[in-house]
Amino acid sequence: MAEVEAGSARGQRLIEVSGVSKTYGRKRAQVFALRDVSLDIYRGEYLSIMGPSGSGKSTLFNVVGALDRPSAGTVRIGSLDLTALPSRQLAYVRCHHLGYVFQAYNLIASLSALENVALPRIFLGASGEEAEAAARRRLEQVGLGHRLDHRPSELSGGQQQRVAIARALVNDPSIILADEPTANLDLKTGAEVISILKSLSVTDGVTIVTATHDHKMLKNSDRVVHIRDGQIEKIERSDEIEVAEGQIVIGGHAVQE
Repeated sequence: MAEVEAGSARGQRLIEVSGVSKTYGRKRAQVFALRDVSLDIYRGEYLSIMGPSGSGKSTLFNVVGALDRPSAGTVRIGSLDLTALPSRQLAYVRCHHLGYVFQAYNLIASLSALENVALPRIFLGASGEEAEAAARRRLEQVGLGHRLDHRPSELSGGQQQRVAIARALVNDPSIILADEPTANLDLKTGAEVISILKSLSVTDGVTIVTATHDHKMLKNSDRVVHIRDGQIEKIERSDEIEVAEGQIVIGGHAVQE
């Protein structure tokens, strides 16, 4: 099976979404969650997907993250056509190349922070010792080297989300997909999580794709994709967007989200 190309320069196209549609239901009652969406995402880019509830934002996120298959069109990561891969090979891609951060953290309550982060590395085939070393390194990277033995119930929401980020990183993915990563956090902690994601993009060249309602993410994003009614409404660079309290202003006009 072909691999995602390693060592490509920052800024080269990494993800190609081409003519993607996603429908639910049968022909007479068919609903389009996505309709003929095309989008290029670049290596090392911090991309935010925004849109109102029911816009198709989460569906696009799931399709890009290989969590759902489109009804039509293709999604490529490097040379891999995700839409053509059987389930077993798709699971391989998720394990080796993609890391996921979810709004609800999704940590295993009975495991320590170190054990939660080490688990994906063990699934990759690493020994327990190697997996724990990788997990320790990633937890230290997100500032939790002093919390290795704590279980989720002993950690704050922000600390749990940092454990989730460390877990997403432990297999050295080229892409991190973060679904509303700040939704359950206070302003200060949310800003800290955004800063960690931005640092991964700038320093490590990891491609960050977020689905979010959080306007604070906009100033850290390289581009913002606005989606409505299953289609891309516009794509803006962060320097074209002014974030005012409670609204987004583009070109002097308020945009409702």
